[in-house]
Amino acid sequence: MSSRTEQFTVEISRPQERLDAYLRGRFPAVSRGTIQRLIEEGHIRVNGKTVKPTHHPHAGEEVEVYWPEARPAEAKAEDIPLEVLYEDKDLLVLNKPPGLVVHPAAGNEEHTLVNALLHHCAGELSGIGGVARPGIVHRLDKETSGCLVVAKHDAAHIALAEQFAGRTLEKTYLAIVCGEVPREQGEIRAAIARHPTHRKRMAVTDGSGREAWTSYHVRERLREATWVEILLHTGRTHQIRVHFQHLGYPVVGDATYGSRQNKRLTELSSYAAPRQMLHAWKLSFQHPIKGKKMSFEAPWPADFQTALTALRLKKSKKD
Repeated sequence: MSSRTEQFTVEISRPQERLDAYLRGRFPAVSRGTIQRLIEEGHIRVNGKTVKPTHHPHAGEEVEVYWPEARPAEAKAEDIPLEVLYEDKDLLVLNKPPGLVVHPAAGNEEHTLVNALLHHCAGELSGIGGVARPGIVHRLDKETSGCLVVAKHDAAHIALAEQFAGRTLEKTYLAIVCGEVPREQGEIRAAIARHPTHRKRMAVTDGSGREAWTSYHVRERLREATWVEILLHTGRTHQIRVHFQHLGYPVVGDATYGSRQNKRLTELSSYAAPRQMLHAWKLSFQHPIKGKKMSFEAPWPADFQTALTALRLKKSKKD
């Protein structure tokens, strides 16, 4: 995607809001980290001058945003096999395998989904996500498998991001969680924020975090575990993992949020999960250009089925 520049005038003064947060609201497709980087690199100017991310927008200010070209030189194309569920000139939907990192970052500069996309799409990816994240509208954790949509150009990216922000997409997950969830169905409404001491983790907070809403129903009761179907109404970082830990039933195989419960599960069932048993099963949205409703379903991977089979076998022996 070639570089481009956008200009607009701030209509209302926001003395209590930082510029990076204000722009995050205006461009929901772009991460706050990307906006901060663009400000620091001088690609975002106010009244023709460079500013800091902490600048407070004032009415009448002219903001100029330069979106640099998504240069594949910073993320090398790699011929990594992809399971494509759907593809057209505007987007593609993938079944991401577990273990595949979505985009390059410290410690994972190569062999990511972005590297595979640069090869597969040959330059046809949206540039809004920046050099490191071309085409990436949303992400899944490294160990989470399932449906993921990728934008091939900025118009598709913006329209898809608006659906994520407006919660008009339907995102259904499957998870195996530790313990016997008592209710057949339920809702979890608990705000999530960065953990106060463990900065790589998230945590449920007392109202200071961002709203997070998850609903679920039990598909099958296993020995010392439960298979649940989950509808994700919001899309916070680690939302399902944090919410089910908050309930006391962390995801099977999740060493970050449920090491104690997983250790107990292994002791009782002799099953040890190779990764977190979380799968983005279904994804439904409106096509960003054509407007028609589209729905996709990603078959769960072999290790997910192995976990179900192992825990079912233990249950039948118990019975």
